[in-house]
Order: sequence, then structure tokens, then C-alpha cells
Amino acid sequence: MSKLRLMPSPVCLVKNVNGSLSVCKDALEFLSRISEPVVVVSVVGLYRTGKSYLMNRLAGQQSGFALGNAVESKTKGIWMWCVPHPNKEGHTLVLLDTEGLGDVDKGDSKNDSWIFCLAVLLSSTLVYNSRGIIDNNALENLHYVTELSEQIKIRSSLSVPEGAAEELEDCQFVRFFPSFIWVVRDFTLELVVDGKKVTEDEYLEFALNLKKGVNKKISDYNLPRQCIRNYFPSRNCFVFPSPASPENMIHLENLKEQELVPGFLEVTGRFCDHVFHKSFVKTLKGGHSVTGKLLGRLVQIYVDTISCGEVPCLDNAVATLAILENEAAVQKALKVYQSGMEEMKNKFPVNVIDITAEHQKFSSLAISEFMEHSFKDEKGEYLIKLMEAVGKCYVDLLEENEMASERKCRDLLKNLFSDMKKRLQDGEYSQSGGYELYCRDRDAIVEQYRGEPNKGVSAEAMLNEFLKDQGPEAKSILYIDTKLSENDRKIQEEKEKTALLELRCKEEEERRIEREQMLQEERKHHADRMQQMQEKFKSEMEQQQQEMDRAMESKLKEMGELLKKGFQEKADLLKEEINCLKKEKEENRFGGLKDLLVVLFSNIEKLIPLMLEFRRKNSKP
Repeated sequence: MSKLRLMPSPVCLVKNVNGSLSVCKDALEFLSRISEPVVVVSVVGLYRTGKSYLMNRLAGQQSGFALGNAVESKTKGIWMWCVPHPNKEGHTLVLLDTEGLGDVDKGDSKNDSWIFCLAVLLSSTLVYNSRGIIDNNALENLHYVTELSEQIKIRSSLSVPEGAAEELEDCQFVRFFPSFIWVVRDFTLELVVDGKKVTEDEYLEFALNLKKGVNKKISDYNLPRQCIRNYFPSRNCFVFPSPASPENMIHLENLKEQELVPGFLEVTGRFCDHVFHKSFVKTLKGGHSVTGKLLGRLVQIYVDTISCGEVPCLDNAVATLAILENEAAVQKALKVYQSGMEEMKNKFPVNVIDITAEHQKFSSLAISEFMEHSFKDEKGEYLIKLMEAVGKCYVDLLEENEMASERKCRDLLKNLFSDMKKRLQDGEYSQSGGYELYCRDRDAIVEQYRGEPNKGVSAEAMLNEFLKDQGPEAKSILYIDTKLSENDRKIQEEKEKTALLELRCKEEEERRIEREQMLQEERKHHADRMQQMQEKFKSEMEQQQQEMDRAMESKLKEMGELLKKGFQEKADLLKEEINCLKKEKEENRFGGLKDLLVVLFSNIEKLIPLMLEFRRKNSKP
């Protein structure tokens, strides 16, 4: 988990210059260092409505985000402030302050729509800030919410079944959109509806009531209200009195708490507590938690998409992130394996049991590392890629270990046989009875060689090779030994062949046992990998199920409200959507895991490294 380096003041995350959006590299670089989950709170609203002050209070500061005191909007683009979350240890609170909507200097309203769209796409909680009251005019100013169905796509065009109705996509928004908070500043009315006192949330619900009818005027009236009700999984409201007298408002960020209206401070405290306790960690489609690093990549993907004149798509964004994160996860995991095995290399040559044990240990650690950083590897593609890479590394290590063993054994045999070689050169074995002396000395050295520790995996192979090379020398001594008859020589020659054959058989048996040990260990290890993958998959499925549960809960609540108000037709449509969600939930619960297991079992050949083939190829003929 990363330690959040202090961000003393906000930085620009998305620039907006002449209507063109671009991402600031410094902000991305800061986000890339945050490996812990983020809670993202964005504030949007008309320009000059005091959005920045609220964000400063969420950051626990009096100042930070620029407060404008003139008609000109101070915030351009999207500014970001990352602070430790005050209530959730190990989490970062990311505050996004957007430029004011409806700024007369911009002229192009399309630019406002994209800023609003980005705030929705990036947030866990979206705060809409307005002044006065929530009336029809205030809701018409929030027309940006009605444009979201044209600016955000859930599924890529490739994943939409032929003939499917794309216009139904917005009914899925509630699964992936942030919580919604409407903040009303400078509120001067009493919270009374139809003569009864109401809560702030009830005030918002009253303002979002739909009208019955089918004419265009009623449809236009209902559209922004319907969008807010249908798109956001939860909605709340906070009404703030004016914070200070008009003459003090221009110095708002410099005012001490005792100079602010008590009622304003009370609502500010409740608002901050609500955000801190009710705002969830930002998640991707599918329920995967977003870290600072992922958030930075998400910003880049969405801004690049908008800059290319295309509509941001949640499926495409997740697919792109999955590729980037899974590729990085493979490299991180491979580094864990390589670093761990580096110490083993310093001990070469070692026996099969030792190198296999270390391989299993560090390949398990590598898989754990991969599981921690990967997501949506639904077909096990990147797990297979990791295991292939680990397998190749292991084969290289086996080769290095074998070569180290060969070098050590050759040097040892050369050293042990040096005295015999000198005696041979001095002619001690060229006299009568020399062959018996030669065999006695050779057998003593072989026994001494076998008693030497830590020769590695090639001990018998190198001995076999060495004695085979000594064969002509032994045969020469045999035939010049005058003490032996012709028949004796033939018997001894057969003994030599038999001894070499036995050595060869012993070597092959040892290699067979090694292969069997490796195969057993790999089968066991493969079972462990399958278990880890299943647990990872189940975790991702639980996140997806929670995402669906939140959506169903929101839709059920909305359906109940519609039925109460007599909107039977709209309630029936919601019921259909709920039934579709239930069906999808059941299909995902049982189908996905089965598909994953089929894929992994079908790739078992790939998951068992190539060292078994390596051992066969390196068996000396």
C-alpha cells in the first residue's frame, strides 16, 4: 500500500484551453503513485455558485481551490486535490472541482456537457451545486443530465447483440453512476411543502415529482427529473443559508469560523460527515475498486476518447484498463519470481528437490502478486502468459544448474584422476598385472567421486561420460597386460561394457525419477493455481453482484415511489428492468466460473512448464 505524499494544494487534472481538453502529466504522475483505493468526489454547477468553498472544507482546509469574487469563473477545466481519507484508513479522498457550467465567456455549451460527463464518469459521489431554490428553472439548468444518454455508452458496439435496442442502455446507468447530492446555497425559504415541514431529502424528492400526461410540455418537464431519478443509485439534498453578510462574502476564505453564520457551519458539518461516511470507493464496471493509478489511466482514456470526437464507453475503458493492468501485473509477478530465484542461482549446482522447492515457492508468490494486481482476466489469458514466462525462466535456470553441475563434475573428475593420469604417463599400468591395478585405482576414484557432496543433477551423467571417454585407454591397458590370456581379456571387456551399460541405466533411472517428481509437483502446483484463480474470480463476481444489488435496490425503491404516485406504466417498465437484472445476476453467478474452469483446464498443457521436455531433450544418448 502506498503512502500518500502530501499534496499541499490542488493541481490541474484536465486542462480546458479554447474548448480543447487535455490531461496534465504532473497530476497523472501523482496519481500513479497512489496504489490504495480512492473515493472520488466531484462538484459541478453553474459558475459563481461557490462550489470551490465546499471542496476546500472537504479537504479540511479553509483555502485551496480558488474562490472567485468577480463575475469571471476562477476554475478552468478540472482541478484535483488528493488527501488522506479522514474516516477510511488506507484510502485516499480525491476531490475534483470542475469549472462552472454556463460561463458566458466560453460560448460553446458542448464543452460544458463534456466537463459534466467527465465528472459523472470519474466520481463515486457527484455534488451538484446551485443557488436559491430547486424549481423548474434550476432543473432546466441541469439539462446536462438529460444529455448523458448521448455522451456515455455502457457497451461497445461490438458487444451489442445484433438487433438489440441501444436506446435502452441508459436504464443501466444506475449500476455504474455515482451517488448524487444536490447542494442548494443561499437558501432562504422554510422547508415546508403543502403546509408540512419536510427534510432536505424530502424537499428534493418533491422537486423531482413527475407530472402525468404525454404532451411535449409535460415530457420536457419530466425529462430532467426522470433522468435524476433513474440514473443515480442514491440522491440526497443539503440546503445552506448564506455563509456571511454580503460585504464579507468577497473575503469568504479568510473569514474565521466565528464570523460565519452558525446555520451555515451546521449544514457544512453535516454535509462533510455525509460525504465522508456515505461515499463509496470508486469502482469500474464490474465492481473492481479503483486505485489512484487506475483513476489516472481512466482520466487519460476518457479525455483521449472525447478529444477524438468519440463517445466514452465503459466497456471499452475497462477493457483498455484490463490490458494495461494485466500486462503490468504479469511483469510485476515475473519480477517477484526472478528476484526470488536469483539467490538460488548463487548456490548452483543444486539437486532437483532443492531447485523444484524454490521454484514452487516463488512461482506461488508470483501468482499471488499477479492476483493482487490483475482484474477481469476472465479467460485466464494473462495467468497463462505469466506461467509460460515463469516456465521459460525455470527452464533457463535448469539449464544453468545443469551446466554448473557439469562444470563442477568435470573439474572434480579431472582433479581426482590427475594422479592416475601421471601414473599412466609413467607407464605403471603398462606392465604385467597393470590392468588389475588400473581397475583398482579407477574404482577407488569413482567411489571417492560419488562420496563428494553437492555435485548437482549431472553427477552420474558426467561420470558415465568420463568413463566412456576413458574406454579406449582402459582397452589399451587391457590388451598390453601380458598377465592376462586372450579369454581373460574378452571377459574383462564384457565386464567393462556391462559396467558402462549399468551406469547408463542408473543415469536414465535418475532422470526418470526427476521427471516424475517435477510432474507431481507441477500437478499439485496447478491445483493451487486453480484454487487461487477461483478465489479471485469469486471475489470479482461478488463485486459484480454487489453492483447489481445496489442497482436493483435503487430501482425497487423508485418503482415503489412511482406506484404510490400512480405511474403504473413507468413502474411496469422498471419491473422489467429489475427482472432482467435478476436474470443476469443468476447467469453470471453460475456461468462465469464454469467457463473459467473450462478455459484453465483446456490450457493445462500451457500451465505445466516446458522443463519436462527440457529434461527429456537433455538426456544424453
